[in-house]
Amino acid sequence: MEQKCSNGGLTSFPIRTIYFENSSAFPEINSFTYDTASSYGLQLDIISSDFKSGLEKLLKANPIRAIFLGVRIGDPTAVGQEQFSPSSPGWPPFMRVNPILDWSYRDVWAFILTCKVQYCSLYDQGYTSIGSIHDTVPNALLSISDSGCKEKFKPAYLLSDGRLERAGRAKKFSPSITAVGNGSGGVESHKSSLLVASAIAVGEEILFGTVEDQLGLSLCRKIHSIGWSVSQTIVVRNDKDSVAEEVERRKSTNDMVFIYGGVGPLHSDVTLAGVAKAFGVRLAPDEEFEEYLRHLISDHCTGDRNEMALLPEGITELLHHEKLAVPLVKCQNVIIFTATNATELDEEWGCLIELTRSSGLLSTMVPYVSKHLQTNLSDVETAQPLSKLCLEFPDLNIGCYRKSRKGPLLISFEGKTQIDSAVESLCKKFHPGTFSEIH
Repeated sequence: MEQKCSNGGLTSFPIRTIYFENSSAFPEINSFTYDTASSYGLQLDIISSDFKSGLEKLLKANPIRAIFLGVRIGDPTAVGQEQFSPSSPGWPPFMRVNPILDWSYRDVWAFILTCKVQYCSLYDQGYTSIGSIHDTVPNALLSISDSGCKEKFKPAYLLSDGRLERAGRAKKFSPSITAVGNGSGGVESHKSSLLVASAIAVGEEILFGTVEDQLGLSLCRKIHSIGWSVSQTIVVRNDKDSVAEEVERRKSTNDMVFIYGGVGPLHSDVTLAGVAKAFGVRLAPDEEFEEYLRHLISDHCTGDRNEMALLPEGITELLHHEKLAVPLVKCQNVIIFTATNATELDEEWGCLIELTRSSGLLSTMVPYVSKHLQTNLSDVETAQPLSKLCLEFPDLNIGCYRKSRKGPLLISFEGKTQIDSAVESLCKKFHPGTFSEIH
């Protein structure tokens, strides 16, 4: 950049550029950055520490009021941002300027190709979104069928659906996860970790007792079948703020949140609006989702189809399956079911599991199993032995209940291992035949 001085001369003011250098970066990214800085005469500030502490050190030494970023809607860090957004609480104060926030994937490539802007060579090798060498692979959607041994890819600008830009970001697993075969393809089995989910039902008719929540029970069983733990099931009113408050609370403390009810064109269908508010984004029309709705409802809809096709902007992923008339909606770690009964939930869950096997959507763990015993012993007789049993087998969930006051005591054992050992240990504390197994 050049500026004319008062004496008529020109003074150069190079654009200050911040580059966070990382040992996990692709060599091509480093080379491109240094070459670009040289070509455009940029003043390159290289920071080797993490993003936050690096900015703190830089801004302390150089008072900078605003920083231009390349963030776009759809990026993980774009949630809640606008063209001008102050830095987040706890970060050094500066104004984030996002000039291409509303640009689509196609907009970016149209600009680059039309203006003949140089770009990193990795984009010609099938990479569409580049992170580190540990979590980035070429986008499989750009793969070229070739009889040769080496897989080839089309360049990034030929990706037809820009919403799948991040499909090349490989999922990173912790060391506690190993791949095992189950006869239906490889799935991830977490041996020592625990994944937790919550289930949220939206419907005042459940709270009023007008209808029974049949989906909640079925959903909990399905979650346990893939080895996940259910932390809570919650029923909330058909109110956007109520949905938003519960989703915001659960999404930060659970690996996944499943929500059902309140999806549709009625005034009480506020689930999507509540999810959007929980993530701090707006609802925006989705052309692809609208197309699905158009084929589904045709001319039977008397309302505005566009209103029905509004989805949380920048965080929504449509989960397609040939058996589903309308794709499932996933917003980061929140999955929204449209099922209204157990049969529909069975179908949607089955499709979700099939997608998991093909794309690793959900990590599959060792499933929970259960055993149930019944006895005519009194609560007093079983209380102390069961308390000791819980201490002996802390990883098991051991519960007791009666279907009626005078009926037999039912004892349930739920967990992933040691159930048979726990049952055997309990039976040894009493006379043979005291307990019988319920199938």
